[in-house]
Amino acid sequence: MLAKLSDEIPVGDGWLYEPKWDGFRCIVFRDGDTIELASRNERPFTRYFPELLGPLLAALPQQCVVDGEIVVPATSARRGEGQGLDFDALLQRIHPAESRVRRLAAETPASFVAFDLLALGDRNLLAEALHVRHDLLVQALAAHAADREGADDRDGSRGGGVDGDGSTAVYLCPSTTDAQVARQWFTEFEGAGLDGVIAKRLADPYTPDKRTLVKVKHRRTADCVVAGYRVHKDGKGVGSLLLGLLDQEGTLHHVGVAASFTAKRRTELLAELEPLTHDAMTNHPWREWAEWQQAADQPGASGQRMPGAGSRWNAGKDLGWVPLRIERVAEVTFGQLQEGRFRHGSQFLHWRTDRDPASCTYDQLEVAAPVSFASVVHRS
Repeated sequence: MLAKLSDEIPVGDGWLYEPKWDGFRCIVFRDGDTIELASRNERPFTRYFPELLGPLLAALPQQCVVDGEIVVPATSARRGEGQGLDFDALLQRIHPAESRVRRLAAETPASFVAFDLLALGDRNLLAEALHVRHDLLVQALAAHAADREGADDRDGSRGGGVDGDGSTAVYLCPSTTDAQVARQWFTEFEGAGLDGVIAKRLADPYTPDKRTLVKVKHRRTADCVVAGYRVHKDGKGVGSLLLGLLDQEGTLHHVGVAASFTAKRRTELLAELEPLTHDAMTNHPWREWAEWQQAADQPGASGQRMPGAGSRWNAGKDLGWVPLRIERVAEVTFGQLQEGRFRHGSQFLHWRTDRDPASCTYDQLEVAAPVSFASVVHRS
């Protein structure tokens, strides 16, 4: 099931509200002792998250299909106490080397948050209403938690399933039918790195690939330095603007990109920004990045992954960029700031000809108070 964006949380009878997680959407298939993890688009996840297999076997019924989200709770070593989700650490978990997969499974273990039940035993639940599927999910997880606690009492061990040890575990997603509680979560849970709130109709069946859910996300604006651009994949215009913000020491940090321009606007931007490409490398704050990219493009260059190079998620994608003189400021929308960068894409609103690039600092941004992952998943 997919979600369509809304500016307001829908109200009225028949809605179920849940936090919107910032992780990897994942479908879990269990058949006896076999667990398979897959993305919504059927990309296999099982090998990347070996630490989840034991907890899922302990937490789920013998035969079931569960929809949920893989997340990585922040560790104190990386981000300090009281922090929520660490999406950067989650991205690092997708790696081809088995040794690295095993090491990261121990260093930054993932958790699974379950929010829907698609099949139970031989029963296909796709046509059932959400309230039926949700009740069955709650009952199934509770029953297996009780069974595990009984086994733990008998042999002195502790299971790693629902609520396990808090680091590698399976959780039931918090939910409410109270719109006021959902509004509170929308504000409070941002500090845990969550995206917003999802609203689902309790009477709806499960509809794969259809936008029947409603998502309400955080959207703010920021004035950013435009330090460069990337050419669109068709080679005919500006595909994205590279955005920067200054820290207290005056260092310009790359915080994200603004994209999704129309074909006409991409061509206009290419002509509009062309004068700013002249002598752009002179004293450019990201000059070293650009020089790395130029060196990487030379024949015989090493395969080291530099800033602006390709990624595991976008194999073959050209992330080279064109530097601009530091003269332009753009107002953009953004949803969330994490690790000093905007999560997800930003939308260009307009140029701020009244702003000096030197005034575009992090200080302008509102930062949510930190909230721990545990305080979110243990809400009832």
